[in-house]
Amino acid sequence: MSIRVDYLIVGAGIIGINIALELRRRFPNAVIALADKEAGAGHHASGRNSGVLHAGFYYPADSLKARFTREGNRLMREYCLEHGLPINPCGKLVVAVSEQDLAGVEQLKERARANQVILESMNPATAKKMEPALQNPLAVLYAPATAVIDPKAVMASQLTQAATAGIKLFFHAPFRGRTATGIRIGHEVMTCGYFINAAGLYADQIARNFGFSKDMAILPFKGLYLKLGMKPDKIRTHIYPVPDLNNPFLGVHYTVTVDGGIKIGPTALPALWREHYRGWSGFNPIEMMDILVREGRLFLNNRFGFRHLALQEMKKMSKRTMLQFASALAIPPGPIDAWHWGPAGIRAQLIRLGDHSLVMDFHFEGDQRSFHILNAVSPGLTCSIPFARHACDRIASLMAGNT
Repeated sequence: MSIRVDYLIVGAGIIGINIALELRRRFPNAVIALADKEAGAGHHASGRNSGVLHAGFYYPADSLKARFTREGNRLMREYCLEHGLPINPCGKLVVAVSEQDLAGVEQLKERARANQVILESMNPATAKKMEPALQNPLAVLYAPATAVIDPKAVMASQLTQAATAGIKLFFHAPFRGRTATGIRIGHEVMTCGYFINAAGLYADQIARNFGFSKDMAILPFKGLYLKLGMKPDKIRTHIYPVPDLNNPFLGVHYTVTVDGGIKIGPTALPALWREHYRGWSGFNPIEMMDILVREGRLFLNNRFGFRHLALQEMKKMSKRTMLQFASALAIPPGPIDAWHWGPAGIRAQLIRLGDHSLVMDFHFEGDQRSFHILNAVSPGLTCSIPFARHACDRIASLMAGNT
């Protein structure tokens, strides 16, 4: 006997949970199932997230990221306040440390204006009063809407909402492929009116079972943070460098945690397999060979400066080097021995196979039977609520036969 549901969502991260909740709001009587291969929700990117609520000034005005980030910041703040979840409204300083950064400062200001996001030019002397640990920046931007939350607390709250709303939860239930009668999820076969793939690192592989992601693949990048093992006596605001907007990585920065701690990072190391969190844990030789081939092509083609990026990121595996990168922005509090590596996160970055370029915006594909979220990287946490609403709009349109 197969289990019959109206909607089946694979992947219980922040996006999958919010899609399930949005579907329940729209269809109170539908049978909705949310499945994940792990023992609980958010074991991967969502649960290893820095928790930063971005303001939305990094992204081009015509992008989904720009559209969702400003709204998502507001909605996630409201959710945390409504449910009594911790939030630290610490703001963010973006600092220019070289003449080369000044053009990037102007570009960020222009994007903020286009996206209707508050981004204030701040006198460096005023910024140093706010954060005395700052080095001597040439220019400073201040984003008051940037905050930080606890992603695990948010997901636990939303998962409780899902269970209360009658959404069926299946854990230890990996996607195992399609059968003649339905979809094999763990030890069950499910038939569904509509299938939604929010599987993160494995979304491209699942999508290929349905005829999608033919010319795209996910390439994993490992993010590592150093965390200060003591309460800091300074730095109360996120401090970021001016990023290279040609790639999606924001560079080494200071992240204030929801409880007032400090992290430095992250790295953007090319991972060797999809769940390459630590040592040989989760080792998958087939994945490693496939990823090494893709990374080798990127290294040779040097798209988006991958060669320099890879070599630079390898240096950051040294604690001392990571602190040196951070010290260009502000003096790190605490001695070197007080900093410890935290758990790694893996960014499920989508690339185009034809030219090996990175997909910079959110990306999904689908039809009347299935919908596949292939690129939901940062700021996915910030965007999760409006992202889910948009995904459900697209699903409704596809089910109605529209393209």
